[in-house]
Amino acid sequence: MTSIEQPLDNNESPYAWVRLVVSLLLMTIGGSGMYSVTVVLPQIQAEFDVSRSEASLPYTLTMIGFGLGGILMGRLSDRFGVIMPIIVGTLGLSGGFILAGLAQNLWQFVFVQGLLIGLLGTAATFAPLVADTSQWFTRRRGIAIAICMSGNYLAGAVWPPIMQNFIDLVGWRQMYIGVGIFCLISMLPLALVYRRKAPSIAVVAKQGARPNARFRLEAEKSDPNRPLGLTPGALQGLLCIAGVACCVAMAMPQVHIVAYCGDLGFGAARGAEMLSLMLGLGIVSRLVSGWLSDHIGGLRTLLVGSVLQGVALLLFLGNNGLVSLYVISALFGLFQGGIVPAYALIVREYFAPEQAGARVGTVLMATLFGMALGGWMSGAIFDITGSYRAAFMNGIAWNLINLSIIGFLLYRARRGFKTFDTAVRA
Repeated sequence: MTSIEQPLDNNESPYAWVRLVVSLLLMTIGGSGMYSVTVVLPQIQAEFDVSRSEASLPYTLTMIGFGLGGILMGRLSDRFGVIMPIIVGTLGLSGGFILAGLAQNLWQFVFVQGLLIGLLGTAATFAPLVADTSQWFTRRRGIAIAICMSGNYLAGAVWPPIMQNFIDLVGWRQMYIGVGIFCLISMLPLALVYRRKAPSIAVVAKQGARPNARFRLEAEKSDPNRPLGLTPGALQGLLCIAGVACCVAMAMPQVHIVAYCGDLGFGAARGAEMLSLMLGLGIVSRLVSGWLSDHIGGLRTLLVGSVLQGVALLLFLGNNGLVSLYVISALFGLFQGGIVPAYALIVREYFAPEQAGARVGTVLMATLFGMALGGWMSGAIFDITGSYRAAFMNGIAWNLINLSIIGFLLYRARRGFKTFDTAVRA
C-alpha cells in the first residue's frame, strides 16, 4: 500500500493535503462553467440576434442554478460521500458544455447553462468540496478552506483568456465542445482520490481542541442543537441574511467597475484590469484570512473582513481618479476575498459535522444570491439616479446590515464563553 492508501488514524495527514490539492484543481476546472458564459456573451448576442439583456440571461440562470445546486449537491454529499456529487458534476459539466455548443437557439443555450452547467455541474465543485475539506482539517481548517475556495478565483484568472484564445481560433461552439471533453477526461480520474471516507466525528472532535485558543472553546461548548443559544434554523437563517447583505455590497465594484471606468472616460480596458487586480488579490486575501481564522475563529475573521470591505466602499465614494481607482480596487480585493470562506468555517464550527454539506451549501447559496441581487440592484440604482454614487452608498448600507448580524452573533459567543468560564470555576 502507498501512504495515501493507508487507513486514516487522524486528520491533517499527508493524504488530507493531497485531497486538498485535488479539491483546488477540481474547483478551478468546475469554475469554467461560471466564467465561460461571460466570455461568449458577445458571440451569443450576435449568433442568436438578441438584445444585450437577453444575451445576459444565460449568466443569470447559471448563477441561480449554481446557488440552488449547492444545497442539492451538499445533501448528496452528506448522504453518499463527496465522490457522488463530483461524478454528477463531471457528467453535468461535460454534457452541458457539449450540448450548449450544439444549441440551435438562445433558449436551448439558457436551459443547458442553467440546469446542466450551473445546477448539476459547477455547483458540484463548490460547496461539497468546501464541506469535505472542513472534515479533514482541525488546527489548520481555516487556511485549508481558504486554499480550497481559491479555486473559484483561480478559475476566473485562468479560464477567460484560454477560452477567448480558442474562440478566436475555432469559434465559440468548438470551444464549448472542447472544454466539455476536457472536463470529462480530467475530472473523473481526480474523483478517484475521494474514495476514502472522511474521518469519524469522534476523531475530529478529539483532535479539534486547542486549549489556548479562546474562540475554539466558544465553538466547542456550543451545543449543535442550540448553537449560540439559537435553534440551528435560526442561526443558519441569520448567516444566510448576512451572506446576502455582504455580497450585495461586494457585487457593486466587482460587477460594475468596468462600466464605472467607462463612464469616467477611462475606458473598459482599464476597468477590466481593475477587475483582474481585484480577483488576483482576492486569492491572497483568502489565504491570509484563512490563516487568521485559525487564530481568531470564523466569526471574528468575518467581522474584520466586513469592516475592511466597508472602508473600501467608502474610499470609492471619494475617489474617481485613475490611479486612485487602481489602488482602491487592489485594497478591495485584499479586503473582501476572505469573507465568503469565513461563512463555511463558521458553519463547521457551530453545526454538527454530518450536516456540513447541506448547511455549507445553503449559506454559500445565499452569498451567490447576494452577488446576483447586488449586481442587478446597482444597475437599477444607476438607471434611476444616473450615477454610481447612490449605488456605492447602497452597498455600504447592506454592509452595515452584515456587520450588525455578525456583531450580534459574536456578542452571543462571548457571552456564552463568560457563562461557561464562570461555570467551570464554580
